[in-house]
Amino acid sequence: MPCQSILIVEDDAGISETLRLILETEGFTVFSAANGKEGLDILPTIPSPCLILLDLMMPVMDGWAFAEAIDKNAVLATIPIVVVTAFSEKATTLKKANAVIKKPFDIDALMNLVRQYCGRM
Repeated sequence: MPCQSILIVEDDAGISETLRLILETEGFTVFSAANGKEGLDILPTIPSPCLILLDLMMPVMDGWAFAEAIDKNAVLATIPIVVVTAFSEKATTLKKANAVIKKPFDIDALMNLVRQYCGRM
């Protein structure tokens, strides 16, 4: 059975909600955090996600600091990260990124990546 849990770490409520609606329509259970700190706080309380969709530019804790923090935890470091950002050229500095999707994102490209890491629903 494919993994059904995805964590969105995104400070823009409109983008976060759009991602949530798309993913829930496809059958995924979605958890959200408005910044990296919230993402770190929620991870131990949810089923292990098959994927993290991560924005880079956020208040409190940005995407780089979030990725660095989870990389220090052996269990969390195995979770793939897809960066969803308007600053795709800056995403190349994030070594933990498995893939990058540029905002505004193409839904088909996003779902192809989600299925790649989470399996087909």
